[in-house]
Order: sequence, then structure tokens, then C-alpha cells
Amino acid sequence: MLVSHTRIVDIVGDIIRIKVSSDRSVNEGRPCLGDLALVEAQDGVSSLAQVINIDQDMVSLQVNSGTKGLANNSAVKFLGEAAKVTYSENILGRVFDGAGQPIDRGPDLGSDPTVPIGGPSVNPMKRVLASRMIRTDVPMIDVFNCLVESQKIPIFSVSGEPYNPFLARIGIQADADVVVFGGLGLIFDDYAYFRKRFEDAGVFPRTVMFVNQASDPVVERLQVPDMALAVAEKFAVEDGKRVLVLLTDMTAFADAMKEVSIAMERVPANRGYPGDLYSQLARRYEKACDFKGSGSVTILTVTTMPGNDVTHPVPDNTGYITEGQFYLHSGVIDPFGSLSRLKQHVIGKVTRDDHSQIMNTMIRFYSGARDAEQKQSMAFELSNYDHQLLKFGGLFRKRFMDIEVSLPLEEALDLCWSTLAECFEPNQLLMKQALIDKYFPSKVSASHDESGEAA
Repeated sequence: MLVSHTRIVDIVGDIIRIKVSSDRSVNEGRPCLGDLALVEAQDGVSSLAQVINIDQDMVSLQVNSGTKGLANNSAVKFLGEAAKVTYSENILGRVFDGAGQPIDRGPDLGSDPTVPIGGPSVNPMKRVLASRMIRTDVPMIDVFNCLVESQKIPIFSVSGEPYNPFLARIGIQADADVVVFGGLGLIFDDYAYFRKRFEDAGVFPRTVMFVNQASDPVVERLQVPDMALAVAEKFAVEDGKRVLVLLTDMTAFADAMKEVSIAMERVPANRGYPGDLYSQLARRYEKACDFKGSGSVTILTVTTMPGNDVTHPVPDNTGYITEGQFYLHSGVIDPFGSLSRLKQHVIGKVTRDDHSQIMNTMIRFYSGARDAEQKQSMAFELSNYDHQLLKFGGLFRKRFMDIEVSLPLEEALDLCWSTLAECFEPNQLLMKQALIDKYFPSKVSASHDESGEAA
């Protein structure tokens, strides 16, 4: 029988502090860090809470559904176990809230097995070196900054950019076995958009959604990444699946951490965020892994940058943890702000032999195009080569940088060669002659006009 504690000392925001018996001989009902508790109000309404701090006989809990209506004599019963999430084949095609409860009116999953959330990252001895590519059909990713299995990488986005539609398209087009989606503080329209896109594209049966909406309790926002990653890890380890985890937006997750930290009166660090922001983010990102003899977990997140400030604590700390980033602004993926530190493991090894050379050549010419545009804006006299670069720059932005462009990798590489052939002569490319002889078009195809669209 569970012991009821009714000595609530104070209630601040969604945090309550309760005094438990200090008698060491009384073990029953004493909590451990991370344990769940049941908080019962006087009107009979109950809510789950989680132990987040223990200071001798004072225990702090964050209440999932908020503290509105709670009185100081409300009953608290410690359940003696950590938070868990439902895991089985039946969760595919289902939608859960931030407490792990189904919200899609589907069949009850109460009898399905559960797994604990928030566990440690995998044993390094069970990790293998990343060597497989996840194709997304996004040229700025597949050609220039490959997404590699077991990679952890964010999309650094300026506020107001269409990062959610972009993330949804990657989830639809990526060649993963299972997609686990975690929404953090989403407005209802964004949640409905993700669900409709997944359903319309026919990928919903291989997708699991954990959604904390903006109207839901803030503390549940902290559980969504842990639930999504716990489920992803199980699919990878036990079923050998290639799992892609999509999380949006990790800045909302960090803001929820800050709110809880302030309520607990912890000493703030940079811009009010808690001092353990780095370790809390790393704890989630380090779940990305290619498991030896089994599947893999790849993590792709969105991190919005308030005021387009890359030195903001959230993107700044994230950059030290992850293996690169995709920089989204003005509706395009910027090649100069983007980086994939694992792309060298797959480029030219599991992709075509021209991949490395064509990637470097395209970026080199686009850099030259940017310089030519600056000369043009300052009214300098332009050479014929500058005009070639300007033409190339316009085609590159329209055919590759726009996030709406969708092309398989091989078609994108062929389009790279066609674009080069439209703007330059073979002797200007400074590439291996064997590759030029093999891939450079003998005659520029008329199938693409100046706008980069099919004629």
C-alpha cells in the first residue's frame, strides 16, 4: 500500500516541495531521484509528478499537469519507479502526448510492455563507426553535407523560416525504417500539419509521434525527447531498425528547462539558462548510435536562433555536441554555414566516384560567384569569367539551395555536371581529367532552362 504524504511546504509554478519523514528506519514511501509520484487534489483529480531534487527530508517534484487547484494538504504518493513509455510494434502509426498517453483515439495500449526513459547512453564498445548514408533527396544535404547513420545534427534556423515543413519533408523522403517524431511546444496548426503530411505521404504506418503542444504543461516538454529516444533505441537494438529521430524545437526544450530552474531558485548561468544546459543537451544527443550487430539511431533536430544569434546559449552549446549543422535562412540551406563532420565516411565510398570532386568544385565556383556579386554591387568592371560565375551562382541557388528542391542523389550529381557545362568550359573546372571525360556532358542538354526548371 502506498504511503500518502500531505506536508506540502510550497508551490512555485509547476514545482511543489514536500517534507517526508526523516526517520531512516522508515523506508516505505521514501523516494529516489527521477521517481514518479501521484499527486491527488482535494477534488479527486490526480496527476503524475516526477522527483527532480532531494535535499535531506525535502523533496521537489514537477507536476505534469500543473499545480493549478492544488492545496497544501493535497496527497502525494511515491510510486517507487521511474517514468516509462509504451513500446511495442503497436505504437507505429500512433500519436502520444508529453505524458506518453495516446491522443489519437486509437486502440488502448494499456496492456503493452513499457520501457524506462532517460537511461544512460549506449556502451562505447557497442558502437561502430558511421559508414552508411541516409538519403533525403535534398541536394544541399545529399550532395554537399551528407546525413550519415548514427549522426546527431541540428538545423540552425532563423525564427520565421519554414523549418517545420522542411523537417516534415525529410521525415517523408528519408530512407529510414522508422521515424520517431518529437514535437516540443508546437501550436496545434503545426502538429496537425506534421500529422497530415505523414498521413498523405503514406509514411504514417512507420512513424511514431510524441507531441507536446503549446497549450500543454511545460514540464511535459522535458519528457518528449526522452520518450522519443527510448523508443528509437528499442527499435534499433531489438528490431535492428534504422531509426531517424526528428525533434523540433530544442530551443523550446531549453526554455522549459530554464523555467523549471527558475522555479527551483537555482543560480542561473548565461542568459538565465541553467548551468547544466550543455550536459542536459548532450545527454539526449549522445543517444545517436550505430549499434554493433543491430540497427541505428540518427538524430535530426531543429534549433531556432533568437535574433539569428549563433552565440545564443542553445545553438552555442549544441554546436559543441553535434557533428555539424544545417544553416537555414531566407528559405535556403546556406552551404557556407552548414557542415557535416561525418560526410567523409560515405562520400565516394558508398556514393559515386565523382561525388567528392563535384561537391568541392560546385562550392568553389559558388564562392567565386559571391565574390563576383560583390564586385557587381560596387560597380566594378566585370570580366567574362565574372559573368560566368554570376550565371552559375543564379543557377546554383535555384537548382540546389532552395529547400523545396527534391532530387535523388544521382540525378543531383548529373544536374551538377549539367550546370557546370552551361557555365564553364572543361578546362576551367580544374578537376581530374578522368572524371571530366566520364561525366562532363558532350552537349549541354536543353531539358533545363535558365530558371533551373524542366522545360
